Amino acid sequence: MQNLIDILELSTTEIDELIDRANDIIAHPEEYREKCRYKKLATLFFEPSTRTRLSFEAAMLDLGGSVMGFSEAQSSSAAKGESVADTVRTVGCYADIIAMRHPKEGAPLVASMHAGVPVINAGDGGHNHPTQTLTDLLTIKREKGHFDNLTIGVCGDLKFGRTVHSLIQAMSRYEGIKFVLISPEELKLPSYVKNDAIKKKNIPYEQTTDLVSVMPELDILYMTRVQRERFFNEEDYIRLKDSYILTPDKLTNAKQDLTIMHPLPRVNEISVAIDDDPRAAYFRQVKNGKFIRMALILKLLGL
Repeated sequence: MQNLIDILELSTTEIDELIDRANDIIAHPEEYREKCRYKKLATLFFEPSTRTRLSFEAAMLDLGGSVMGFSEAQSSSAAKGESVADTVRTVGCYADIIAMRHPKEGAPLVASMHAGVPVINAGDGGHNHPTQTLTDLLTIKREKGHFDNLTIGVCGDLKFGRTVHSLIQAMSRYEGIKFVLISPEELKLPSYVKNDAIKKKNIPYEQTTDLVSVMPELDILYMTRVQRERFFNEEDYIRLKDSYILTPDKLTNAKQDLTIMHPLPRVNEISVAIDDDPRAAYFRQVKNGKFIRMALILKLLGL
């Protein structure tokens, strides 16, 4: 593997190897402090990001490497009209590896064809966010101990949520998985995702608009934000928005070992009253993001 553009480029064996390496980093951080000494990561972020960019930077710094780059297109030569291909070809002369976020779907793929160094897709439009999916997978493995025989509820914006699409595609490769798709009618999972990742593989699933009714069966609840801008009219948004806010009362009949996840940023879809519940894994999930990116950087650099 020379680049990571799409999560499905990774076999389940490769994912297991990355997770094992990430767990070793967590257990023995001192052994990794000099692994990337004299190596440079370029973070090319053509659209804003907090968690992903800082997670990549922290990952490289914790490996003993250094970081350079930009955090918005206006501070790069893209503002002058330079193509993605020319930008990465130039940056590839300075850096050993590139993490790139871009609003246009497919831009990191184009970058990977021209950079001359490994390219990691740090999010391209509504298309793909493979390191978030790796973060989610490491979290599931650390919280549950396994990937098989899990009932996974995904809740909120299933239509536009790229993190949900990638997670469903990744988890559909394991045995004994069931998906529970919880969303307003307006934000249901797109049929192409459902057909490719669920129906073609005969994976059991159910669709519902009611979060509370399915709560008792869930092993994992993956929350996402219901965004006002996705609705055609304000009345529908106001009618539905509170149905998908996770509050302590909605957890009354949940399993004691439920794992609650969220790709963040959260607005109000998980009450802060849940933050201290041991089932709330979303801040542990953030931390896992740094460790899995460390493992990925090492793999792509052959270290």
